[in-house]
Amino acid sequence: MTIIDESPRGGDAGAEQEADALTIGRRIRQLRTARGLTLDELAEAVERAPSQLSMIETGKREPKLTLLRAIAKALGTTIDALLESEPLDERATLEISLERAMKGQTFQALGIPSFRIGKTVPTEALKAMLSLQSEIERLRDERAATPEEARRANVALRELMRTQDNYFGDLEAQAAKLLAAVDHPGGPLTQRTASDIAAHLGFTLHYVPDLPQTTRSVADIKHGRLYLSSRVTTKGDPRTAVLQALSSRILGHREPTSYDEFLRQRVETNYLTGALLIPEAHVVPFLKDAKQDRAISIEDLRDAYSVSYETAAHRFTNLATVHLGIPVHFLKVHESGTITKAYENDDVNFPADRLGAIEGQMCCRKWTSRVVFDVDDHFNPYYQYTDTGNGTYWCTARVELSSEGAHSVSVGVRFDDTKWFLGRDTTNRGVSRHAVEVCCRRAPADLESAWRENSWPNVRTPRTLLATLPTGSFPGVDTTDLYEFLEAHAPR
Repeated sequence: MTIIDESPRGGDAGAEQEADALTIGRRIRQLRTARGLTLDELAEAVERAPSQLSMIETGKREPKLTLLRAIAKALGTTIDALLESEPLDERATLEISLERAMKGQTFQALGIPSFRIGKTVPTEALKAMLSLQSEIERLRDERAATPEEARRANVALRELMRTQDNYFGDLEAQAAKLLAAVDHPGGPLTQRTASDIAAHLGFTLHYVPDLPQTTRSVADIKHGRLYLSSRVTTKGDPRTAVLQALSSRILGHREPTSYDEFLRQRVETNYLTGALLIPEAHVVPFLKDAKQDRAISIEDLRDAYSVSYETAAHRFTNLATVHLGIPVHFLKVHESGTITKAYENDDVNFPADRLGAIEGQMCCRKWTSRVVFDVDDHFNPYYQYTDTGNGTYWCTARVELSSEGAHSVSVGVRFDDTKWFLGRDTTNRGVSRHAVEVCCRRAPADLESAWRENSWPNVRTPRTLLATLPTGSFPGVDTTDLYEFLEAHAPR
């Protein structure tokens, strides 16, 4: 705050400086009470209204220099003493700290209204409130995962998936039990069956045009109502939206307390949804027949169960090793070249950082996952053999669009397992040496020399990639919108 000099002479030296209104106000009050003056008495001495001085003492009004001179004279001190940066005592320090805290984000986010800190408020109460505020901020900082924590969580989760060959038997069992409860005969899951699953779990489906922007669905547990967007049919598979919403309820998910738990819940939800859309008991014979015919195809799996290519690719990686004996890898790569999802148990050498994290790394430009973006034919699948530093791999890939741009989804196997797949006769080949040398991780020397000091790019990557875990009861959701929505739609 700038102290404004209204005097004709320009003021004392050093008076025009930045000063803190709260600190000055508390200093004035401390000096006033130490001299036994009431607010009315000081106001009369400086010829101002008591209400005006009260606002100055509480830091709500900026004092003018002429008034400060008068106050200093009435209190028997100097302007320099009033402009000291440090408050007079511990009590003043606590009051100032709490005043600032009440104006900060923590108090506001918790909905705690500001209050006047009177003389009757015990000093210990001020200390307790400040300690609570400090602990809340510490816990929020702890919950907000740093990029390094996010990478560690991804590494740990991928290691778990690798040790289990990306197969979760307990989730398969839950899916089978639920499908049996609604008498699903096998094969593709219909929208009616998805509705039957919702009814079995005690929910009715309601499609609305005003679903909160930060949600895919909203479950009103009190009234047994599941709200979905009425525009879902034009945006994607309506079954997926229903099943993902129900999966969290089936699995008993609660508010995640760590980034690890947040990621695990997402994996479990997607896995159970996939297991319901493509039931294990029905699809395994389908895949075994395809292997026997040497005609495994992710496209055929997609078409047989009317799911997205990504869902089919995920489901194949769930079952390929356990039921077909085929180690496999999966990649989802943003059009920027950034890896957003990855899994492998076939020893493919993904790019990784010092922690072993793959997500967030740049995919090699020579890999199928990057090359497919430059292929003009988007109707037929793209196949490619890639020679790497630790062997040759075959991949099949597709490009799919999302709200964050185009992504490629690819499934790959070692050369020896290519014999089981359609597309093994492709002539497309690539050579990637990123595992043993620089490869495409650095630009050609002549280009780097010409442009390294003469360019500054603005990076474009998926905005949710390794995003920190949002705070709040429902991570990433605007709870005000959520609760207002539920209140508006609740049955009367």
